[in-house]
Amino acid sequence: MQSVERKRAPKGHLIRAVQEGSIASELGIEPGDRLLCVNDEEIIDIFDYRFLIADEQITLLVAKPDGEEWEYDIEKDAEEDPGIEFENGLMDEYRSCRNHCIFCFIDQMPKGMRDTLYFKDDDSRLSFLQGNYVTLTNLSDRDLERITKYHMSPINISFHTTDPDLRCRMLGNRFAGEALKKVDRLIEADPRIELNGQIVLCKGVNDGDHLSQSIRDLMRYLPNLQSLSVVPVGLTRYREGLYPLEPFDRQDALRVLDTIESFQREAFASFGLHFVHASDEWYLLADRPIPEAETYDGYLQLENGVGMIRLLQDEFEEALAKAVREGLAPACRELSCVTGELIHPVIDQLIKELEPVYPSLTIRLYQIRNDFFGERITVTGLLTGRDIIAQLKGKPLGERLLLPGNLLRSGEDVLLDDVRIGDIAEQLGTEVVTFAGTGESTLRAFLGLPEKETDVHQPYEIQDPS
Repeated sequence: MQSVERKRAPKGHLIRAVQEGSIASELGIEPGDRLLCVNDEEIIDIFDYRFLIADEQITLLVAKPDGEEWEYDIEKDAEEDPGIEFENGLMDEYRSCRNHCIFCFIDQMPKGMRDTLYFKDDDSRLSFLQGNYVTLTNLSDRDLERITKYHMSPINISFHTTDPDLRCRMLGNRFAGEALKKVDRLIEADPRIELNGQIVLCKGVNDGDHLSQSIRDLMRYLPNLQSLSVVPVGLTRYREGLYPLEPFDRQDALRVLDTIESFQREAFASFGLHFVHASDEWYLLADRPIPEAETYDGYLQLENGVGMIRLLQDEFEEALAKAVREGLAPACRELSCVTGELIHPVIDQLIKELEPVYPSLTIRLYQIRNDFFGERITVTGLLTGRDIIAQLKGKPLGERLLLPGNLLRSGEDVLLDDVRIGDIAEQLGTEVVTFAGTGESTLRAFLGLPEKETDVHQPYEIQDPS
């Protein structure tokens, strides 16, 4: 390790934290330092960093807050992480969407909310890191090269339609049709790449024959394209001046399911995969039973609301059977729980399964109407604190009120409208507890038991259908 002088150096990336006991910690790298380069190569973003630190021998150039620069020669195991966390997780600016989609949920947001809720991303790096969907319109030739160079997979793609002209109209981007060709280029450059796709379905626009043709066209990308989800457009009450879209009704949902299930049979016969999946909303709207677990091919699109209800039901029943075997007793006698309209019948059924097992336990399930976004928005994840407070004022809530974790801003106790958990507790005069969307965490919440540390706040339904 030696101090070096350089007249000009890149700005670098601010180090937010250093993991305790890590290589970086042992070397004396500290929060506030800046990483300038790895192996004399400038780091553009997290993918450059991850690719370069995978070697067994690496050299880090780090700038201290006083401007002094240090080189650290490191020998480590392959793939071992030095233990550095950066202020910007992507290590680069987030790329905003250039499209003007007719169904964009962000365009339907009311004014006056926090700035981050209005950011439209269309960044292939976030597709890999966080599972976000990209339209390919923002993907440059250099991006394509880096995806294959770093084997970034899977990449999640918003197709919406395979008709180039219709795609241009739906996305409000004259290059949107041409962008579909980038799928072929990705597969040709890296035959191992895995993709997932989605179609946001808009009534009278890309449904009917358009939907059938899109599914047919996309089946040719099997097995690289592992799954394709079809989700209904979400419509808020803030649509003045936007493209006139109408909600789907039960007959529409039945037709969509018939189309999807027909292609599922065909795909399974040829590839052993069901391939195309309807999000849970379609089954609830059509009043059809949720398919069995094997239909979902390993739940590849849970975050898109595909199979989340089936997984929740199966996990809950398994956890309940285990609780009975172990003689698990409830820690509360009376509590309440919040839900949106869409998922209400499902959660109500889970509570009914508890009643004969725990007859002394009372759980009141409150379905909250979405006055903030409008009654067409029925998912739990888009409920606001002010609607919860307004509709539960004066209602019997018991010893505590349960809120699904997908109501919260990631990593914080804030809901969409910036109302905090503490605000709800104060206004309603009861303890408020959040719980993850797994079957076991739901059962433990209903029994008034603490959540296990291994549980995560996994939503049990789609939060943003755009």
